[in-house]
Amino acid sequence: MNIQVIDFQSPNAETDFTRSLKETGFATICNHPINMDLVNDIYQEWEIFFQSDYKHNYRFHPEKQDGYFPFGIEHAKDCGEKDLKEFYHIYPWGRYPQEISLKTRELYQHLCNLTGTLLTWVEKNIPEKIRQNFSIPLEEMINKSPRNLLRMIHYPPLRGTDKPDEVRAAAHEDINLLTVLCSATAPGLQAQDLENNWHEVPCDPGMLAVNTGDMLQMASGGYFPSTTHRVVNPPNEARHSSRMSMPLFLHPHDHIKLSETHTAGCYLAERLKEIGLI
Repeated sequence: MNIQVIDFQSPNAETDFTRSLKETGFATICNHPINMDLVNDIYQEWEIFFQSDYKHNYRFHPEKQDGYFPFGIEHAKDCGEKDLKEFYHIYPWGRYPQEISLKTRELYQHLCNLTGTLLTWVEKNIPEKIRQNFSIPLEEMINKSPRNLLRMIHYPPLRGTDKPDEVRAAAHEDINLLTVLCSATAPGLQAQDLENNWHEVPCDPGMLAVNTGDMLQMASGGYFPSTTHRVVNPPNEARHSSRMSMPLFLHPHDHIKLSETHTAGCYLAERLKEIGLI
């Protein structure tokens, strides 16, 4: 599985990025405009938040899906065990912890701006017959969408009571159009190839990992794969350390038509039920 590392400033960035998504469902980006000092500051703030008791003051709203999701709630589709993680959903309109600075909101906007560029790259570098499948341009699907979601994830240190088949994030595909992930605080992200082999996703400190989701696979008629991926448990002494990550999930406006049978809103509702969030 050849997941390419794309230099954002390279003259070939657009075509290389789109090709990597087409071939693997993933790409990683270096030399990008996201401030990694800002990212590191945000990780530190949220690690304190997840270690606190006041996180429970922000328990998630079952219908709105904003707020804090405690440990042991989400599971992958068709998986019987819960993921070993807790997380917080940040929407532009949603609840935001008063203990957290506005740096996270700043990063949210920077990431949304960047993804507009990435989706423009994708649309410019695909065959016309694939482009015609889209009901509207990709960038317009997510522009100012209230569904665009920044998820702050905390994977606590592993416990002696964890079951052998419980993992930090079981094998799954993302629901959304495109996911942009700032490099996590520890390794563990893996992607599956067509022969069911697992590969480490290259995302060194300072990089961004990008992957396609179910909605882009659907909207492109299968041209872009929604690649299965997971976060594995760390070995040895690393088991005693936590891991932080923060993916931005790009979700089209609910009314956007993805296929003859699904809008973005109805597909999202189906998948949230399948993974135990509603």
